[in-house]
Amino acid sequence: MPGAEQAGSGPGSRRTDVTAHGGNRAIVAALAANLGIAVTKFVAFLLTGASSMLAESVHSVADSGNQGLLLLGGKRARRRADERHPFGYGRERYIYAFIVSIVLFSVGGLFALYEAWHKWEDPHPIDSWQWVPIVVLLAAIGMEGFSFRTAIVESNAVRGPQSWVSFIRNAKSPELPVVLLEDFGALIGLVLALFGVGMTLTTDDGRWDALGTAGIGVLLVSIAVVLAIEIKSLLLGESASRKDVDAIKAAVVGEGVPSVIHLRTLHLGPEELLVAAKIEVDTTEDAADIAAAIDGAEARIRAAVPIARVIYLEPDLRRSASTAAPADLGPDA
Repeated sequence: MPGAEQAGSGPGSRRTDVTAHGGNRAIVAALAANLGIAVTKFVAFLLTGASSMLAESVHSVADSGNQGLLLLGGKRARRRADERHPFGYGRERYIYAFIVSIVLFSVGGLFALYEAWHKWEDPHPIDSWQWVPIVVLLAAIGMEGFSFRTAIVESNAVRGPQSWVSFIRNAKSPELPVVLLEDFGALIGLVLALFGVGMTLTTDDGRWDALGTAGIGVLLVSIAVVLAIEIKSLLLGESASRKDVDAIKAAVVGEGVPSVIHLRTLHLGPEELLVAAKIEVDTTEDAADIAAAIDGAEARIRAAVPIARVIYLEPDLRRSASTAAPADLGPDA
């Protein structure tokens, strides 16, 4: 845009905030829990042959890989901007979170559904080490509960007054919603596995184990679809929240800037916001006055919304709606 200025702290500059630290703590807690759970579940499967234990062990392995992907995405997103990627690598966090949803769907959900079908076709009771799966599942519920509690505590630090559904739908940082849904799904899955194994031990009918495994598969596929839908929106590019948009509009108006003609915002990453606006200037001002007005508006925007890292402001004259260009209209206008 003519006359535009870019924020002094470019896209490569990163600040450590509550969201990033909270997301990493939740990821590490989930990773530690899932690695321990995966080993114990697989041992239980080898001893008992329960299909729900195999489905749950694969689920935990997939979850462990997912947490590794989230940590890798966070690390790669911190790379500085370069000539090929002038707006930085912040969106890598979205890409790796989207891969997580695919892994959860394919490795976790579809495998559990296949294993349920296989067990239904060839049901058999649990004849040996009958107490092992119950003990393992109860221990896993305890470990998974600790991980889920950590995710809840870290999410509450940034959730504010939003409901949980609203937080998951509107969060710009993908890590906490992903870990929350994974841990929630894992806890429900463990209850389903406990139900299937318990009924199999009670009735000597392996079809109960198959039903518990099928429930785990349906649950994981559903969570994966929800994650994919929400993260796809982030990948496409979401605007700033309504609160931040209103704060930016209020900050722009000041000395030398009577009003905002139109405004666009775009998240370059969870903690990076691009702001582009056409602002009204007075016809009596000269170039030096307009440049000073733009500098002042940029400073006010950064003070009001610190994640506004890249700012482009174009001076213009206020025109009537009938003569406004189509580009002047839009959701942020």
